Amino acid sequence: MNWGELQSYKKMGVIPLKTSVSQGPEYVTLKEALESNYLTIKEVSRGGSVPELKVINNAEIPVLLLDGEELVGAKQNRVLNTTILLKKKSETIIPVSCTEQGRWAYTSEEFADSKIVMSPRLRMTKARSVSASLRESHQYSSDQVAVWNAIDEMSEDAEVHSSTSAMKDIFESKLKDLDEYLKAFKYKSKQKGMLVLLNGEVVGFDIVSRDSAYKVLHPKLVKSYAIEAILLKKEKIAKSNADKAKAFIKEIADCSEKKYESVGNGWDFRFEGKQVVGSALVYQKKVIHMAFFRITESEKVGPMSSSRRRRGFRTD
Repeated sequence: MNWGELQSYKKMGVIPLKTSVSQGPEYVTLKEALESNYLTIKEVSRGGSVPELKVINNAEIPVLLLDGEELVGAKQNRVLNTTILLKKKSETIIPVSCTEQGRWAYTSEEFADSKIVMSPRLRMTKARSVSASLRESHQYSSDQVAVWNAIDEMSEDAEVHSSTSAMKDIFESKLKDLDEYLKAFKYKSKQKGMLVLLNGEVVGFDIVSRDSAYKVLHPKLVKSYAIEAILLKKEKIAKSNADKAKAFIKEIADCSEKKYESVGNGWDFRFEGKQVVGSALVYQKKVIHMAFFRITESEKVGPMSSSRRRRGFRTD
């Protein structure tokens, strides 16, 4: 992994990530596939099922759906529970979590791209519960209550009241601030990822195999981390530095590792350490997407619903 020069804006620091590894199999992003009318994303049935959606890929190429990417419309907004590389010319039932607790009624027949990836804190919360579900039942199920609670906490921090408790409303309330972060952290040539520090401490990183895909995902990922920076309480800001980033990478090497068959192409690897959690999608011996997040002590001992409760959020 090659490190770019540390960039800083207010409480957020970004280190652009590049790799010398070949880019591997070709694919397009969710945004590109929807804009080209390759994808149809809808409820699994007319009645719907909260933790599942149906995706039809009509393209002659795989489509990358990123962990935490939000889909809006149909009966309620959802986010991806894990990164999936959809097979070409395929129909797939994908695991999702609800990000709009107060709505269960159609606003559209199909889903659209919200242009949002949920914040690292929410992704970390979701990733931990999905990893627990995989260990217990080999299902990519999340702790839906924990996701809703985290969204509620973010709404309080943002002082936003949403009539449907929609995560998207939080991001939309901070569009002006988010735009400033987008201007501060622009895509760099051949960039494939980013490692992010808030208040001088590493919170996580994302990296994908193709720079063309990352370029499309870059604005979403910047906003994902920036929303957390915007909502941080005023604290003494520690200066960001590359040494902390390197120490974070070393922690990853000590993580336990488990491997599961992916919903789409490849294998889903899950990593857990004392203060980090992460995942990687591997296909044709190439890492398609990898993401790791810091776990605080309070988050590590936080309550999580049982697997039976996670599986219970379903309406048919």
